Amino acid sequence: MNWNFNYRSQRSPVIASNVVATSQPLAAQAGLSMLAKGGNAVDAALAAAIALTVVEPTNNGIGSDAFAVVWDGDECVGLNGSGRSPAGFTADRFEGLTAMPALGWDAVTVPGAVSAWVELSRRFGKLPFWDLFQPAIRYAREGFVVTPVIAKQWEAVAGVYAEFEEFCATFLPDGRAPRAGERFRCQALAVTLELIAETNGDAFYKELLAAKIAAAAEKQGGALDLGDLQDHRAEWCSTLTQPYGEAVLHELPPNGQGLAALVAMGILSQCGAGEHELDGADFFHVQIEAMKLALADTYRYVADPSHMELGAEVLLAQDYLAERAAMIDMTKAGDPGYGSPKGGDTVYLAAGDAEGMMVSFIQSNYFAFGSGVVIPGTGISMQNRGFGFSLEPDHPNRVGPRKRPFHTIIPGFVTSGGKALMAFGVMGGPMQAQGHVQMMTRIIDHDQNPQTASDAPRWQVSDGLDVMIEKGVAASVLEELEKRGHRLAVMDPMQAGGAQLVYRSDGAYIAGSDHRKDGQAVGF
Repeated sequence: MNWNFNYRSQRSPVIASNVVATSQPLAAQAGLSMLAKGGNAVDAALAAAIALTVVEPTNNGIGSDAFAVVWDGDECVGLNGSGRSPAGFTADRFEGLTAMPALGWDAVTVPGAVSAWVELSRRFGKLPFWDLFQPAIRYAREGFVVTPVIAKQWEAVAGVYAEFEEFCATFLPDGRAPRAGERFRCQALAVTLELIAETNGDAFYKELLAAKIAAAAEKQGGALDLGDLQDHRAEWCSTLTQPYGEAVLHELPPNGQGLAALVAMGILSQCGAGEHELDGADFFHVQIEAMKLALADTYRYVADPSHMELGAEVLLAQDYLAERAAMIDMTKAGDPGYGSPKGGDTVYLAAGDAEGMMVSFIQSNYFAFGSGVVIPGTGISMQNRGFGFSLEPDHPNRVGPRKRPFHTIIPGFVTSGGKALMAFGVMGGPMQAQGHVQMMTRIIDHDQNPQTASDAPRWQVSDGLDVMIEKGVAASVLEELEKRGHRLAVMDPMQAGGAQLVYRSDGAYIAGSDHRKDGQAVGF
Protein backbone atom coordinates (compact mmCIF):
# COMPACT_ATOMS: atom_id res chain seq x y z
CA MET A 1 0.00 0.00 0.00
CA ASN A 2 1.33 3.39 -1.04
CA TRP A 3 1.11 6.00 1.71
CA ASN A 4 1.99 8.99 -0.45
CA PHE A 5 -0.70 11.67 -0.37
CA ASN A 6 -0.34 13.22 -3.81
CA TYR A 7 -3.46 15.39 -3.91
CA ARG A 8 -4.89 18.25 -1.95
CA SER A 9 -7.14 16.97 0.84
CA GLN A 10 -8.06 17.63 4.42
CA ARG A 11 -8.35 13.95 5.34
CA SER A 12 -6.30 10.93 6.27
CA PRO A 13 -7.50 7.34 5.96
CA VAL A 14 -8.96 5.71 9.07
CA ILE A 15 -7.31 2.43 10.08
CA ALA A 16 -9.21 0.20 12.51
CA SER A 17 -10.64 -3.27 13.11
CA ASN A 18 -14.24 -2.09 12.70
CA VAL A 19 -15.10 0.70 10.26
CA VAL A 20 -17.97 2.58 8.63
CA ALA A 21 -17.62 5.16 5.85
CA THR A 22 -20.58 7.31 4.78
CA SER A 23 -21.37 10.70 3.24
CA GLN A 24 -22.79 12.15 6.49
CA PRO A 25 -21.06 12.05 9.91
CA LEU A 26 -24.15 11.32 12.00
CA ALA A 27 -24.95 8.32 9.81
CA ALA A 28 -21.39 7.04 10.15
CA GLN A 29 -21.69 7.32 13.93
CA ALA A 30 -25.04 5.52 13.83
CA GLY A 31 -23.39 2.59 12.07
CA LEU A 32 -20.43 2.57 14.43
CA SER A 33 -22.76 2.51 17.44
CA MET A 34 -24.20 -0.80 16.22
CA LEU A 35 -20.73 -2.31 16.02
CA ALA A 36 -20.06 -1.07 19.56
CA LYS A 37 -23.25 -2.84 20.71
CA GLY A 38 -22.01 -6.16 19.35
CA GLY A 39 -23.60 -5.94 15.92
CA ASN A 40 -21.86 -6.87 12.71
CA ALA A 41 -21.08 -4.99 9.49
CA VAL A 42 -24.61 -5.54 8.14
CA ASP A 43 -26.16 -4.06 11.29
CA ALA A 44 -23.80 -1.11 10.97
CA ALA A 45 -24.56 -0.58 7.29
CA LEU A 46 -28.31 -0.71 7.86
CA ALA A 47 -28.28 1.69 10.80
CA ALA A 48 -26.21 4.10 8.70
CA ALA A 49 -28.51 3.71 5.69
CA ILE A 50 -31.65 4.25 7.76
CA ALA A 51 -30.11 7.31 9.41
CA LEU A 52 -29.19 8.72 6.00
CA THR A 53 -32.89 8.85 5.04
CA VAL A 54 -33.23 11.46 7.78
CA VAL A 55 -29.94 13.38 7.78
CA GLU A 56 -29.33 13.40 3.99
CA PRO A 57 -32.85 13.64 2.51
CA THR A 58 -31.46 15.48 -0.52
CA ASN A 59 -30.21 12.19 -1.94
CA ASN A 60 -32.26 9.37 -0.44
CA GLY A 61 -35.26 8.55 1.70
CA ILE A 62 -37.62 5.85 2.88
CA GLY A 63 -39.09 5.91 -0.63
CA SER A 64 -35.73 5.04 -2.22
CA ASP A 65 -34.35 1.95 -3.92
CA ALA A 66 -31.23 0.13 -2.70
CA PHE A 67 -28.64 -2.45 -3.73
CA ALA A 68 -26.02 -4.29 -1.67
CA VAL A 69 -23.09 -6.66 -1.89
CA VAL A 70 -22.20 -8.56 1.29
CA TRP A 71 -19.03 -10.53 1.91
CA ASP A 72 -20.22 -13.13 4.39
CA GLY A 73 -16.75 -14.53 5.07
CA ASP A 74 -16.77 -17.00 2.19
CA GLU A 75 -18.34 -15.32 -0.83
CA CYS A 76 -20.01 -12.21 -2.24
CA VAL A 77 -23.81 -12.19 -2.01
CA GLY A 78 -25.81 -9.57 -3.92
CA LEU A 79 -29.20 -8.05 -3.20
CA ASN A 80 -31.33 -6.15 -5.70
CA GLY A 81 -33.64 -3.88 -3.74
CA SER A 82 -34.99 -1.96 -6.71
CA GLY A 83 -38.71 -1.82 -7.35
CA ARG A 84 -40.74 -2.57 -10.44
CA SER A 85 -43.01 -0.18 -12.28
CA PRO A 86 -46.72 -0.20 -11.44
CA ALA A 87 -48.96 -2.55 -13.43
CA GLY A 88 -50.56 0.57 -14.86
CA PHE A 89 -47.35 1.71 -16.58
CA THR A 90 -48.49 0.67 -20.04
CA ALA A 91 -47.09 2.21 -23.23
CA ASP A 92 -50.41 3.98 -23.79
CA ARG A 93 -49.98 5.91 -20.54
CA PHE A 94 -46.90 7.63 -21.94
CA GLU A 95 -48.03 7.98 -25.55
CA GLY A 96 -47.14 11.32 -27.07
CA LEU A 97 -44.30 12.05 -24.66
CA THR A 98 -40.77 12.58 -25.93
CA ALA A 99 -39.13 11.79 -22.58
CA MET A 100 -40.06 10.03 -19.37
CA PRO A 101 -41.44 12.36 -16.70
CA ALA A 102 -38.86 13.35 -14.09
CA LEU A 103 -41.39 14.50 -11.49
CA GLY A 104 -44.81 13.42 -10.26
CA TRP A 105 -46.39 9.99 -9.96
CA ASP A 106 -45.48 8.90 -13.49
CA ALA A 107 -41.83 8.92 -12.41
CA VAL A 108 -42.48 6.66 -9.38
CA THR A 109 -41.75 2.94 -9.28
CA VAL A 110 -42.23 0.75 -6.20
CA PRO A 111 -39.66 1.83 -3.58
CA GLY A 112 -37.41 -1.06 -2.61
CA ALA A 113 -35.11 0.29 0.11
CA VAL A 114 -37.27 -0.87 3.04
CA SER A 115 -37.40 -4.40 1.63
CA ALA A 116 -33.60 -4.37 1.30
CA TRP A 117 -33.26 -3.41 4.98
CA VAL A 118 -35.59 -6.23 5.99
CA GLU A 119 -33.86 -8.89 3.88
CA LEU A 120 -30.33 -7.95 4.89
CA SER A 121 -31.23 -7.88 8.58
CA ARG A 122 -33.12 -11.17 8.37
CA ARG A 123 -30.32 -13.05 6.63
CA PHE A 124 -27.20 -11.52 8.15
CA GLY A 125 -27.98 -9.20 11.06
CA LYS A 126 -27.21 -9.92 14.70
CA LEU A 127 -29.11 -7.10 16.40
CA PRO A 128 -32.91 -6.71 16.64
CA PHE A 129 -34.39 -4.87 13.65
CA TRP A 130 -35.81 -2.24 16.01
CA ASP A 131 -32.34 -1.31 17.29
CA LEU A 132 -31.15 -0.33 13.83
CA PHE A 133 -33.74 2.47 13.63
CA GLN A 134 -33.03 4.19 16.93
CA PRO A 135 -30.45 6.76 15.75
CA ALA A 136 -32.63 7.71 12.76
CA ILE A 137 -35.77 8.00 14.89
CA ARG A 138 -33.92 10.23 17.36
CA TYR A 139 -32.62 12.54 14.62
CA ALA A 140 -36.08 12.77 13.04
CA ARG A 141 -37.86 13.50 16.32
CA GLU A 142 -35.29 15.68 18.12
CA GLY A 143 -33.75 17.15 15.01
CA PHE A 144 -30.22 17.29 13.63
CA VAL A 145 -27.97 20.12 12.50
CA VAL A 146 -27.73 20.33 8.71
CA THR A 147 -24.23 20.02 7.26
CA PRO A 148 -22.79 22.42 4.63
CA VAL A 149 -22.76 20.28 1.47
CA ILE A 150 -26.24 18.92 2.12
CA ALA A 151 -27.54 22.43 2.87
CA LYS A 152 -26.16 23.62 -0.47
CA GLN A 153 -27.87 20.75 -2.31
CA TRP A 154 -31.13 21.35 -0.44
CA GLU A 155 -31.21 25.01 -1.43
CA ALA A 156 -30.23 24.24 -5.04
CA VAL A 157 -33.22 21.94 -5.64
CA ALA A 158 -35.87 23.58 -3.47
CA GLY A 159 -37.32 25.51 -6.41
CA VAL A 160 -37.71 22.35 -8.48
CA TYR A 161 -40.37 21.12 -6.08
CA ALA A 162 -42.18 24.42 -5.49
CA GLU A 163 -45.40 23.05 -7.02
CA PHE A 164 -45.55 20.10 -4.61
CA GLU A 165 -47.49 21.25 -1.55
CA GLU A 166 -46.69 18.32 0.73
CA PHE A 167 -43.00 18.49 -0.16
CA CYS A 168 -42.88 22.16 0.78
CA ALA A 169 -44.70 21.55 4.05
CA THR A 170 -42.35 18.71 4.98
CA PHE A 171 -38.94 19.77 3.70
CA LEU A 172 -39.23 23.56 3.49
CA PRO A 173 -40.83 24.21 6.89
CA ASP A 174 -39.97 27.93 6.93
CA GLY A 175 -40.69 28.37 3.24
CA ARG A 176 -37.06 27.69 2.36
CA ALA A 177 -34.37 25.04 2.65
CA PRO A 178 -32.65 24.83 6.04
CA ARG A 179 -29.21 26.44 6.04
CA ALA A 180 -25.96 24.93 7.23
CA GLY A 181 -25.89 24.93 11.01
CA GLU A 182 -29.69 25.07 11.38
CA ARG A 183 -31.66 22.28 12.99
CA PHE A 184 -34.19 20.27 10.98
CA ARG A 185 -36.72 17.86 12.46
CA CYS A 186 -39.59 15.81 11.06
CA GLN A 187 -41.98 14.24 13.57
CA ALA A 188 -43.94 12.41 10.86
CA LEU A 189 -40.77 10.73 9.66
CA ALA A 190 -40.00 9.53 13.19
CA VAL A 191 -43.44 7.90 13.44
CA THR A 192 -43.02 6.30 10.01
CA LEU A 193 -39.67 4.81 10.97
CA GLU A 194 -41.17 3.42 14.17
CA LEU A 195 -43.97 1.75 12.19
CA ILE A 196 -41.50 0.14 9.80
CA ALA A 197 -39.31 -1.06 12.67
CA GLU A 198 -42.22 -2.45 14.69
CA THR A 199 -43.74 -4.37 11.77
CA ASN A 200 -40.50 -5.58 10.17
CA GLY A 201 -41.35 -3.60 7.06
CA ASP A 202 -44.92 -4.84 6.65
CA ALA A 203 -46.36 -1.40 7.39
CA PHE A 204 -44.68 -0.09 4.24
CA TYR A 205 -45.75 -2.81 1.80
CA LYS A 206 -48.92 -4.31 3.28
CA GLU A 207 -50.42 -2.26 6.10
CA LEU A 208 -50.93 1.35 7.20
CA LEU A 209 -48.18 3.08 5.22
CA ALA A 210 -48.95 1.05 2.10
CA ALA A 211 -52.59 2.14 2.33
CA LYS A 212 -51.54 5.78 2.65
CA ILE A 213 -49.23 5.52 -0.36
CA ALA A 214 -51.92 3.87 -2.48
CA ALA A 215 -54.54 6.41 -1.39
CA ALA A 216 -52.26 9.33 -2.26
CA ALA A 217 -51.56 7.83 -5.69
CA GLU A 218 -55.25 7.31 -6.40
CA LYS A 219 -56.15 10.82 -5.30
CA GLN A 220 -53.37 12.42 -7.36
CA GLY A 221 -53.77 10.32 -10.52
CA GLY A 222 -50.84 7.96 -9.98
CA ALA A 223 -50.73 4.41 -11.32
CA LEU A 224 -49.18 2.85 -8.22
CA ASP A 225 -51.66 0.80 -6.19
CA LEU A 226 -51.74 -1.46 -3.17
CA GLY A 227 -51.23 -4.57 -5.31
CA ASP A 228 -47.97 -3.17 -6.71
CA LEU A 229 -46.66 -2.63 -3.18
CA GLN A 230 -47.82 -6.02 -1.87
CA ASP A 231 -46.21 -7.89 -4.75
CA HIS A 232 -42.78 -6.30 -4.33
CA ARG A 233 -39.83 -8.48 -3.30
CA ALA A 234 -36.14 -7.71 -2.96
CA GLU A 235 -34.15 -10.39 -4.79
CA TRP A 236 -30.91 -12.12 -3.82
CA CYS A 237 -28.46 -12.66 -6.64
CA SER A 238 -24.89 -13.59 -7.50
CA THR A 239 -22.40 -10.98 -8.62
CA LEU A 240 -20.91 -10.59 -12.08
CA THR A 241 -17.12 -10.52 -12.10
CA GLN A 242 -14.21 -9.23 -14.13
CA PRO A 243 -10.59 -10.18 -13.30
CA TYR A 244 -8.14 -7.30 -13.31
CA GLY A 245 -4.55 -8.13 -12.50
CA GLU A 246 -4.58 -10.10 -9.26
CA ALA A 247 -7.93 -8.61 -8.25
CA VAL A 248 -11.51 -9.41 -9.26
CA LEU A 249 -14.13 -6.68 -9.55
CA HIS A 250 -17.65 -7.70 -8.49
CA GLU A 251 -20.77 -5.84 -9.64
CA LEU A 252 -24.45 -6.69 -9.45
CA PRO A 253 -26.10 -7.89 -12.66
CA PRO A 254 -28.56 -5.67 -14.57
CA ASN A 255 -30.83 -3.73 -14.15
CA GLY A 256 -27.97 -1.64 -12.73
CA GLN A 257 -25.09 -0.11 -14.69
CA GLY A 258 -22.40 -2.17 -12.95
CA LEU A 259 -21.90 -3.96 -16.25
CA ALA A 260 -20.34 -0.75 -17.61
CA ALA A 261 -17.58 -0.88 -15.00
CA LEU A 262 -16.93 -4.56 -15.73
CA VAL A 263 -16.76 -4.01 -19.49
CA ALA A 264 -14.45 -1.02 -19.08
CA MET A 265 -12.11 -2.94 -16.75
CA GLY A 266 -12.10 -5.86 -19.19
CA ILE A 267 -11.11 -3.54 -22.02
CA LEU A 268 -8.41 -1.92 -19.87
CA SER A 269 -7.04 -5.33 -18.98
CA GLN A 270 -6.77 -6.13 -22.69
CA CYS A 271 -4.97 -2.80 -23.25
CA GLY A 272 -2.38 -3.22 -20.49
CA ALA A 273 -3.61 0.02 -18.91
CA GLY A 274 -1.61 -0.49 -15.71
CA GLU A 275 1.63 0.18 -17.58
CA HIS A 276 0.84 3.86 -18.14
CA GLU A 277 2.36 6.55 -15.93
CA LEU A 278 0.09 7.60 -13.07
CA ASP A 279 -1.79 10.83 -13.88
CA GLY A 280 -0.17 11.10 -17.32
CA ALA A 281 -2.00 11.71 -20.59
CA ASP A 282 -2.04 8.00 -21.55
CA PHE A 283 -3.35 7.12 -18.07
CA PHE A 284 -6.42 9.32 -18.57
CA HIS A 285 -6.87 8.75 -22.29
CA VAL A 286 -7.11 4.96 -22.22
CA GLN A 287 -9.59 5.00 -19.32
CA ILE A 288 -11.78 7.60 -21.02
CA GLU A 289 -11.80 5.65 -24.28
CA ALA A 290 -12.60 2.34 -22.54
CA MET A 291 -15.39 4.03 -20.64
CA LYS A 292 -16.99 5.39 -23.82
CA LEU A 293 -17.09 1.90 -25.31
CA ALA A 294 -18.52 0.41 -22.11
CA LEU A 295 -21.22 3.08 -21.85
CA ALA A 296 -22.20 2.58 -25.49
CA ASP A 297 -23.04 -1.05 -24.72
CA THR A 298 -24.60 -0.31 -21.36
CA TYR A 299 -27.06 2.31 -22.57
CA ARG A 300 -28.04 0.14 -25.52
CA TYR A 301 -28.48 -3.25 -23.86
CA VAL A 302 -28.97 -2.97 -20.07
CA ALA A 303 -32.55 -3.25 -18.83
CA ASP A 304 -34.68 -5.49 -16.64
CA PRO A 305 -32.92 -8.86 -17.13
CA SER A 306 -36.11 -10.51 -18.37
CA HIS A 307 -36.21 -8.00 -21.26
CA MET A 308 -32.53 -7.86 -22.28
CA GLU A 309 -31.66 -8.84 -25.84
CA LEU A 310 -28.15 -9.94 -24.88
CA GLY A 311 -27.01 -11.64 -21.70
CA ALA A 312 -24.29 -9.99 -19.64
CA GLU A 313 -21.98 -12.91 -20.42
CA VAL A 314 -21.97 -11.91 -24.10
CA LEU A 315 -20.69 -8.43 -23.31
CA LEU A 316 -18.07 -9.82 -20.89
CA ALA A 317 -16.70 -12.47 -23.25
CA GLN A 318 -12.94 -12.09 -23.61
CA ASP A 319 -12.98 -12.17 -27.41
CA TYR A 320 -15.59 -9.42 -27.50
CA LEU A 321 -13.62 -7.32 -24.99
CA ALA A 322 -10.53 -7.77 -27.16
CA GLU A 323 -12.48 -6.50 -30.18
CA ARG A 324 -13.60 -3.44 -28.25
CA ALA A 325 -10.08 -2.82 -26.91
CA ALA A 326 -8.72 -2.90 -30.46
CA MET A 327 -10.94 0.09 -31.29
CA ILE A 328 -8.96 2.37 -28.95
CA ASP A 329 -6.53 4.70 -30.73
CA MET A 330 -4.00 6.00 -28.21
CA THR A 331 -3.38 9.07 -30.37
CA LYS A 332 -6.97 10.12 -30.96
CA ALA A 333 -10.21 10.49 -29.01
CA GLY A 334 -13.07 8.39 -30.36
CA ASP A 335 -16.83 8.79 -30.42
CA PRO A 336 -18.55 5.40 -30.44
CA GLY A 337 -21.99 6.99 -30.33
CA TYR A 338 -23.12 6.35 -26.76
CA GLY A 339 -26.12 8.17 -25.31
CA SER A 340 -25.97 11.27 -23.12
CA PRO A 341 -26.36 10.09 -19.50
CA LYS A 342 -29.01 11.41 -17.11
CA GLY A 343 -27.85 12.81 -13.78
CA GLY A 344 -28.72 11.52 -10.32
CA ASP A 345 -28.25 11.82 -6.55
CA THR A 346 -27.38 8.94 -4.27
CA VAL A 347 -25.89 7.89 -0.94
CA TYR A 348 -23.26 5.16 -0.74
CA LEU A 349 -21.71 3.58 2.36
CA ALA A 350 -19.32 0.78 3.24
CA ALA A 351 -18.69 -1.13 6.46
CA GLY A 352 -16.43 -3.86 7.77
CA ASP A 353 -16.25 -5.67 11.10
CA ALA A 354 -13.51 -7.44 13.04
CA GLU A 355 -14.85 -10.85 12.00
CA GLY A 356 -14.24 -10.05 8.34
CA MET A 357 -17.80 -9.37 7.17
CA MET A 358 -17.93 -6.44 4.73
CA VAL A 359 -20.83 -4.57 3.16
CA SER A 360 -21.10 -2.39 0.08
CA PHE A 361 -24.46 -0.57 0.13
CA ILE A 362 -26.09 2.08 -2.02
CA GLN A 363 -29.45 3.84 -1.70
CA SER A 364 -31.01 6.53 -3.86
CA ASN A 365 -34.03 8.62 -4.82
CA TYR A 366 -32.43 9.22 -8.25
CA PHE A 367 -32.74 13.02 -8.48
CA ALA A 368 -32.41 14.90 -5.19
CA PHE A 369 -35.64 14.33 -3.21
CA GLY A 370 -37.01 12.18 -6.03
CA SER A 371 -40.34 12.70 -7.75
CA GLY A 372 -41.51 15.55 -5.54
CA VAL A 373 -44.31 13.31 -4.27
CA VAL A 374 -44.39 13.22 -0.46
CA ILE A 375 -47.02 11.01 1.16
CA PRO A 376 -49.14 13.20 3.47
CA GLY A 377 -48.42 12.84 7.17
CA THR A 378 -45.53 10.37 6.72
CA GLY A 379 -42.40 12.25 5.63
CA ILE A 380 -41.94 9.67 2.85
CA SER A 381 -40.49 11.19 -0.33
CA MET A 382 -41.04 8.89 -3.30
CA GLN A 383 -38.14 8.23 -5.67
CA ASN A 384 -38.31 9.00 -9.39
CA ARG A 385 -36.61 5.88 -10.73
CA GLY A 386 -39.18 5.61 -13.51
CA PHE A 387 -37.24 8.41 -15.17
CA GLY A 388 -34.66 5.73 -15.99
CA PHE A 389 -36.98 4.07 -18.52
CA SER A 390 -36.73 4.71 -22.24
CA LEU A 391 -39.59 5.63 -24.58
CA GLU A 392 -37.86 4.19 -27.65
CA PRO A 393 -40.28 1.56 -29.06
CA ASP A 394 -37.69 -1.18 -29.66
CA HIS A 395 -35.41 -0.51 -26.69
CA PRO A 396 -35.21 -3.31 -24.07
CA ASN A 397 -35.51 -0.64 -21.39
CA ARG A 398 -38.77 0.74 -22.80
CA VAL A 399 -41.29 1.62 -20.11
CA GLY A 400 -43.78 -1.12 -19.37
CA PRO A 401 -45.80 -2.68 -16.53
CA ARG A 402 -44.13 -4.53 -13.64
CA LYS A 403 -40.66 -3.87 -15.04
CA ARG A 404 -37.46 -2.73 -13.34
CA PRO A 405 -35.95 0.37 -14.98
CA PHE A 406 -32.30 0.92 -15.83
CA HIS A 407 -30.55 1.91 -12.61
CA THR A 408 -27.47 4.07 -12.14
CA ILE A 409 -26.77 3.06 -8.54
CA ILE A 410 -24.18 0.30 -8.08
CA PRO A 411 -22.28 -1.04 -5.05
CA GLY A 412 -18.78 -2.26 -5.92
CA PHE A 413 -16.71 -5.01 -4.34
CA VAL A 414 -13.22 -6.40 -4.96
CA THR A 415 -11.72 -9.76 -4.02
CA SER A 416 -8.20 -11.10 -4.44
CA GLY A 417 -7.05 -14.67 -4.07
CA GLY A 418 -10.57 -15.71 -3.10
CA LYS A 419 -10.63 -13.29 -0.16
CA ALA A 420 -12.36 -9.95 0.42
CA LEU A 421 -10.24 -6.93 -0.46
CA MET A 422 -12.46 -3.85 -0.76
CA ALA A 423 -16.04 -2.60 -0.48
CA PHE A 424 -16.39 0.64 -2.38
CA GLY A 425 -18.63 2.92 -4.37
CA VAL A 426 -18.75 6.34 -6.01
CA MET A 427 -22.19 7.92 -5.85
CA GLY A 428 -23.51 10.30 -8.48
CA GLY A 429 -25.61 9.10 -11.46
CA PRO A 430 -23.43 8.48 -14.53
CA MET A 431 -20.32 9.08 -12.41
CA GLN A 432 -20.75 5.76 -10.65
CA ALA A 433 -19.40 3.21 -13.12
CA GLN A 434 -16.79 5.75 -14.21
CA GLY A 435 -15.82 6.30 -10.58
CA HIS A 436 -15.48 2.54 -10.03
CA VAL A 437 -13.03 2.35 -12.92
CA GLN A 438 -10.99 5.26 -11.56
CA MET A 439 -10.79 3.79 -8.05
CA MET A 440 -9.81 0.38 -9.44
CA THR A 441 -7.00 1.65 -11.64
CA ARG A 442 -5.56 3.83 -8.91
CA ILE A 443 -5.71 1.24 -6.14
CA ILE A 444 -4.98 -1.95 -8.08
CA ASP A 445 -2.54 -0.62 -10.70
CA HIS A 446 -0.81 2.07 -8.65
CA ASP A 447 -1.26 0.87 -5.07
CA GLN A 448 -2.78 4.13 -3.87
CA ASN A 449 -4.41 4.03 -0.46
CA PRO A 450 -8.19 4.53 -0.44
CA GLN A 451 -8.15 8.14 0.74
CA THR A 452 -5.57 9.19 -1.85
CA ALA A 453 -7.48 7.41 -4.63
CA SER A 454 -10.61 9.26 -3.54
CA ASP A 455 -8.82 12.61 -3.32
CA ALA A 456 -7.39 12.40 -6.85
CA PRO A 457 -8.97 14.58 -9.56
CA ARG A 458 -11.74 12.79 -11.42
CA TRP A 459 -13.02 12.88 -14.96
CA GLN A 460 -16.41 12.07 -16.41
CA VAL A 461 -17.35 11.23 -19.97
CA SER A 462 -20.39 13.34 -20.76
CA ASP A 463 -21.32 13.26 -24.46
CA GLY A 464 -19.52 12.70 -27.75
CA LEU A 465 -15.95 13.90 -27.34
CA ASP A 466 -16.85 15.97 -24.26
CA VAL A 467 -15.11 15.12 -21.00
CA MET A 468 -15.40 16.95 -17.69
CA ILE A 469 -12.27 16.89 -15.56
CA GLU A 470 -11.53 18.28 -12.12
CA LYS A 471 -8.86 20.80 -11.33
CA GLY A 472 -5.53 19.31 -10.23
CA VAL A 473 -4.45 17.62 -13.46
CA ALA A 474 -1.16 18.96 -14.82
CA ALA A 475 -1.55 21.62 -17.52
CA SER A 476 0.74 19.66 -19.86
CA VAL A 477 -1.51 16.60 -19.52
CA LEU A 478 -4.65 18.63 -20.27
CA GLU A 479 -2.96 20.14 -23.32
CA GLU A 480 -2.03 16.69 -24.61
CA LEU A 481 -5.54 15.35 -24.09
CA GLU A 482 -6.97 18.27 -26.04
CA LYS A 483 -4.46 17.60 -28.86
CA ARG A 484 -5.89 14.08 -29.08
CA GLY A 485 -9.36 15.49 -29.64
CA HIS A 486 -10.91 15.46 -26.16
CA ARG A 487 -13.15 18.47 -25.57
CA LEU A 488 -12.38 19.26 -21.94
CA ALA A 489 -14.43 21.24 -19.45
CA VAL A 490 -13.72 21.90 -15.79
CA MET A 491 -15.83 19.65 -13.57
CA ASP A 492 -17.33 21.09 -10.42
CA PRO A 493 -16.57 18.87 -7.39
CA MET A 494 -20.33 18.42 -6.93
CA GLN A 495 -20.39 16.63 -10.31
CA ALA A 496 -17.53 14.33 -9.31
CA GLY A 497 -19.67 12.17 -7.05
CA GLY A 498 -18.62 10.94 -3.64
CA ALA A 499 -16.48 7.90 -2.88
CA GLN A 500 -16.50 5.76 0.25
CA LEU A 501 -13.98 2.92 0.46
CA VAL A 502 -13.18 0.18 2.97
CA TYR A 503 -10.02 -1.81 2.15
CA ARG A 504 -8.98 -4.92 4.10
CA SER A 505 -5.29 -5.25 4.92
CA ASP A 506 -3.50 -7.46 7.46
CA GLY A 507 -6.64 -8.20 9.44
CA ALA A 508 -7.71 -4.55 9.75
CA TYR A 509 -9.32 -1.97 7.47
CA ILE A 510 -8.13 1.16 5.73
CA ALA A 511 -11.13 3.40 5.14
CA GLY A 512 -11.45 6.56 3.07
CA SER A 513 -14.27 9.08 2.78
CA ASP A 514 -14.66 11.64 0.01
CA HIS A 515 -13.64 15.20 0.87
CA ARG A 516 -16.27 16.42 -1.62
CA LYS A 517 -19.00 15.34 0.80
CA ASP A 518 -19.84 16.07 4.44
CA GLY A 519 -19.15 12.51 5.56
CA GLN A 520 -16.38 10.63 7.26
CA ALA A 521 -14.81 7.26 7.87
CA VAL A 522 -14.94 6.14 11.51
CA GLY A 523 -13.74 3.09 13.37
CA PHE A 524 -12.39 1.46 16.50
